[in-house]
Amino acid sequence: MSKQQTILVLDFGSQYTQLIARRIRENKVFSRIIPYNTPAQEIADMAPKGLILSGSPASVINKKSPYPDKGIFKLKIPILGICYGMQVIGEMLGARVRHTKEREYGKVELFIDETRDLFSHLPGNLTCWASHGDYLTKLPPGFITSAHTLNTSIAAISNRKSKVFGVQFHPEVTHTEKGNQILSNFLFKICGCFGRWTMQSFITQSIENIKKTIGRDKVVLGISGGVDSSVAALLIHKAIHRNLRCIFINNGLLRKDEPEQVKKILRDAFHLNLGYADRTKRFLSRLKGVFDPEEKRKIIGGEFVRVFEEEAAKIKGVKFLGQGTLYPDVIESISPGGAPSSRIKSHHNVGGLPQDMKLKLIEPLRDLFKDEVRQIARALGLPDGIIYRQPFPGPGLAVRIIGEVTEQRLDLLREVDRRVIEEIRNADLYDKVWQSFAVLLPIKSVGVMGDERTYENVVALRCVTSDDGMTADWVKLPSEVLEKISNRVINEVKGVNRVVYDISSKPPATIEWE
Repeated sequence: MSKQQTILVLDFGSQYTQLIARRIRENKVFSRIIPYNTPAQEIADMAPKGLILSGSPASVINKKSPYPDKGIFKLKIPILGICYGMQVIGEMLGARVRHTKEREYGKVELFIDETRDLFSHLPGNLTCWASHGDYLTKLPPGFITSAHTLNTSIAAISNRKSKVFGVQFHPEVTHTEKGNQILSNFLFKICGCFGRWTMQSFITQSIENIKKTIGRDKVVLGISGGVDSSVAALLIHKAIHRNLRCIFINNGLLRKDEPEQVKKILRDAFHLNLGYADRTKRFLSRLKGVFDPEEKRKIIGGEFVRVFEEEAAKIKGVKFLGQGTLYPDVIESISPGGAPSSRIKSHHNVGGLPQDMKLKLIEPLRDLFKDEVRQIARALGLPDGIIYRQPFPGPGLAVRIIGEVTEQRLDLLREVDRRVIEEIRNADLYDKVWQSFAVLLPIKSVGVMGDERTYENVVALRCVTSDDGMTADWVKLPSEVLEKISNRVINEVKGVNRVVYDISSKPPATIEWE
């Protein structure tokens, strides 16, 4: 962090925290989410250019609500509080916060009273997105009101001397007019950032960091043929060359013909030092009788590490396990550093890792979102077939089979999945959809085929669009595409007599069913 300008986002549990971090990065400034209660000295050691305090579902009026270390106000670092973050600033610095008679939720008209700093070069009024039930009734000493709405007399505050600012609305969401300009003003006019964080600068710095971290030791890296593990492999390869050993593990949870396809792509495209380990029986044996999705993920994550440790023991000097872990994996597996945001699910490569693993982790993509990884992949010259390959979960088909994972159920789902992907490709939709797949449900339904009663499996079709996997919306597939998929699956896959379509967005649902 010392070599790049960084904005730290203190996470108080807002649904928009990750969006704040993304908006900062879109301005070519590196951002990182840290827990709200990170000690001020730790923050000072990170030497950030500015702090942003996120929103929160909590209320500062509640005595048990989360508060940051008060020492952050003595660090002389520019601070921006958003919604709850502004209320925290006010409450800690001598203001008064009360419940509103009428909540401001949705689009509101903002009237700007101070056209410098945050609102520099902006019109006198903006349409903004608000979501709060509390508000400041009194300013902290040394602050002025920068903006107001018809319902809230203090909708933005500023203290130019201490460089502490707050807004009661959410500039990070697209519903806020000129929201990106407000954040840009904070980054560049107030914090003095330069906007030099690019994917090329990330590549250069990442390679340097890998060299320093690994030294002359060796790394084993689990590679799947997807863009995440492929980019991680290339970065580590550029840093240490022959000291990287890539291993493709067949855990028995892959799609039809995938092991052969992945081995061919990796060897032909990258010429990496690639090993192959078929551990199908081992993984399926461990998953026998397991129904809980969290337990599945932890078993799979643990077995992956054990296999890598065994393979690493065959190679002299291996000290590290490389992974293509991304930021969304970290955010969803554990709340960032213990912040109030809740865990959604344990990703096999984060929350599913055993605590007693012997290898040290090297994860060059841990701070990146999916779209950022794809930008790096393009810069590294990876083929489009890998860059735009639809994401596939680390636990594989195990989290697309609701209930127990058996060889019979895997074979059935593989046949369904192949037909889903074929028809999505035939409709020229594969590159336009973030993910398209089938889920085998733990229920059967009555049907009629050939004038006879059937009682067979139900599969759910899931197609979503997304930029980074943090939020997603279901795809409005043409009815003729849905019809083709349904007809092919029911007519060609023995054991399925019903296909349903999942029309849930994320949130409130997740992309995968488990």
